Amino acid sequence: MAEILEIHPDNPQPRLIRKVAEVIASGGLVAYPTDSCYAIGCALDNKQGIERITRIRDLDSKHHFTLMCDDFAQLGQFVIVDNSAFRTIKSLTPGPYTFIMKATKEVPRRMMHPKKHSVGARIPQNRTALALVDEVGEPILSSTLLLPGAEDPLTHAEDVQDEIGRDVDVIIDSGVPGVTPTTVIDFTEGAPIVRREGAGPTDRF
Repeated sequence: MAEILEIHPDNPQPRLIRKVAEVIASGGLVAYPTDSCYAIGCALDNKQGIERITRIRDLDSKHHFTLMCDDFAQLGQFVIVDNSAFRTIKSLTPGPYTFIMKATKEVPRRMMHPKKHSVGARIPQNRTALALVDEVGEPILSSTLLLPGAEDPLTHAEDVQDEIGRDVDVIIDSGVPGVTPTTVIDFTEGAPIVRREGAGPTDRF
């Protein structure tokens, strides 16, 4: 059964953040809070981690995994941000948005969309998530913790443990995260397209 680590939501303890980062670095899978509900994540090059996430969420091959980044500069290393998208994305981060864009060569092919070679990327407005990404030193390959057949994502550590405690290695309890998935904006076809309305306002689109 996965260990639950209680981490302060406003001042994440470096020792505990380091412990979770070590689990990720060693091939583990973690459930962690963001500003738009829980996510499950692993290291970028963790093939088995991708397979575990796919199994937990019952995903198909067209699913866009998300790169959880800690700042705009890091995001720009892994996705292609053209001039038309730059200002829009810059103005919406950090926040509850996932942006679908063409991936750079830094992204493992197994996590890209098989035909579009695209991937999701976001910068959360959650101190624990940001501290974890910073400690890992690269984006965390992530997916919203929305289980097959469920209408709403999981938002409490105890519920995460009850549902998938045997399928992940660590669960972070850091206050109640957001309860609505991100708004997904697709930039792969030129003009931005709203693929999912979620926590982020879409009036500008």
